[in-house]
Amino acid sequence: MTNTVYIEYAFEVQPLQPASDILMAELGAIGFESFVEEPQGILAYIQQKDWSEQMLKEVEILRNTNFSITFQYKEIEQENWNANWESNFNPIQVGDTCVVRAPFHEKPNVPFDIVIEPKMSFGTGHHETTYMMLEHILELDCEGKSVLDMGCGTGVLAILSAMKGATNVDAIDIDPWCFENSLENVARNNCNQIQVKQGDADLLGNNKYDVIIANINRNILLADIPSYANCLSPKGLLLLSGFYKEDIAIVSEKCGSAALKFEKNFEKNNWVAVKYVL
Repeated sequence: MTNTVYIEYAFEVQPLQPASDILMAELGAIGFESFVEEPQGILAYIQQKDWSEQMLKEVEILRNTNFSITFQYKEIEQENWNANWESNFNPIQVGDTCVVRAPFHEKPNVPFDIVIEPKMSFGTGHHETTYMMLEHILELDCEGKSVLDMGCGTGVLAILSAMKGATNVDAIDIDPWCFENSLENVARNNCNQIQVKQGDADLLGNNKYDVIIANINRNILLADIPSYANCLSPKGLLLLSGFYKEDIAIVSEKCGSAALKFEKNFEKNNWVAVKYVL
C-alpha cells in the first residue's frame, strides 16, 4: 500500500493576526487540508497530487504589503507524520478526572479516558484553546443534554461531552481530514450518540442545543454567533475559543447583540475560552 505524500508549508507571519486566519482561509479554498498554528505562523498541509508550485499565486494575502509572510515547503509522507506524532505525543491530563491519550499509551485510572489518533487533523488537547475547552466541559452538567461541537477537529470535545452524559451530540467540521478523523475517534471511544458531519454553520438549520462549543477562530466565530444563538435552547450555554484575550470585547459585543451574556473565561498564554449564557 502506497503512503500518501503531503507537502508541508511552514509560513512565518508578521503580524500574526489577523493574517494567519486570512491565510488559512485562502489556503483552504485552494485545497490545503490541515493546519497547525505556531507562535511564529502556521504549518499547512496539502496532498502532493493536489499541489503545484504555482498554486500560491492565487493567495492574495501573500501580496498584501500590510503583512510580512515568508515560507518554506517540503515533502512529508503519512507514515512519517504518524511516526513523528507518536514520538512526540504525550498524554494530556486536565484536572484530576480527564486524560487525552493515544492508543499506545497506558490506560489511566480516571473517569474520562479519551483515546485519539489525530492523523493530520488537530485538537489533541495540547493547544491552549482545546485544553481550556476541556476544562469548561468538565465543569458542565451534560447529563441528558444536546450538544453541538463546531470545528470539531479530532472530535475530542464532542467525545468528552458524550462521556459526561450528553445524549445527542453533533460534531461538525469543514475539513475533510477532521471529518474522517472524528468518525474514527468517535468509534474508538464508543460514543454512539455523536453524529459527525462535514460542513459549516449552514448545516445547523433550526436545530436546538443545550450547549454549543465552537473552537475555531475569531473571524468565523463573529460571523456565526447569530447562527449559534438561534440554535440555543432557553438558558443554553455557548463556549467559544480560538482567539486572544484582547478579542474578548469584540466577541462579547457580538454575543450581546444576540442576547448572550458573558459568564466567565479561562486564559492560557493569552488565548482564552469564554462561556456565554442565553
